Amino acid sequence: MSAVADPSPFGRLRGATQARIGLGRAGNGLPTVPLLDFQLAHARARDAVHAALDIDLLTRQLEGRQTIAVDSSAGDRATFLQRPDLGRRLDPASAAHLARGEYDAVFILADGLSATAVHAHGAALIGAMAERLAGWRIAPVVLARQARVALGDDIGAALGAAQAVVLIGERPGLSAADSLGAYLTWDPRPGRRDSERNCISNIRPPYGLSHAAAADQLAWLMKEARKRRLSGVALKDEHAGASPILTLDDGRE
Repeated sequence: MSAVADPSPFGRLRGATQARIGLGRAGNGLPTVPLLDFQLAHARARDAVHAALDIDLLTRQLEGRQTIAVDSSAGDRATFLQRPDLGRRLDPASAAHLARGEYDAVFILADGLSATAVHAHGAALIGAMAERLAGWRIAPVVLARQARVALGDDIGAALGAAQAVVLIGERPGLSAADSLGAYLTWDPRPGRRDSERNCISNIRPPYGLSHAAAADQLAWLMKEARKRRLSGVALKDEHAGASPILTLDDGRE
């Protein structure tokens, strides 16, 4: 059965975006269907924020790649949400599991504010990156719980990695509860500023950036970071087909 065309003036726009536009009204409130959709989206966003990172699931998704599970200094989800500073510090017991080596890069799958996004897109993006970084010395994948972006500085420094890439769940919105962000830092170490990172945001096929497009963009940035020995505002994405990127951590993690 074919879909019924939306005859309203907003019909064409609704077909091109997930944004809530032209919802109409019933008296002083919303019609029933838009109201229920809004409540469902809100529930999904809350669930994403409070979801626990599933280490076993990610390990299976990574298909035999070596992994190391770590925790931030935020001992539980409530502390993580109330104390962002603790989410940026590595738990001392976890630090003991990170052996220093000679690595070109480390990938960190971090729950951030949406473990849902990491479960949906993290392993697929790492798989796409492996194809684009042949010959690189890549550290074991680090699975980080109660983590903010800057936790990658502690992890990268402990492993001796030249670059740290934090793949982290972004803050859910009412149209996207599973958006992944990728934060690249050259020479990660405690004290790095947000302006020293590059961010690729809204990795979320089919509605956001595809895994392949994100991997192309991230691989270009990583290769240029290694060539120029820098990242952040000094490194602009100039590769063909690049989508807009952020060079500041805007808090969506």
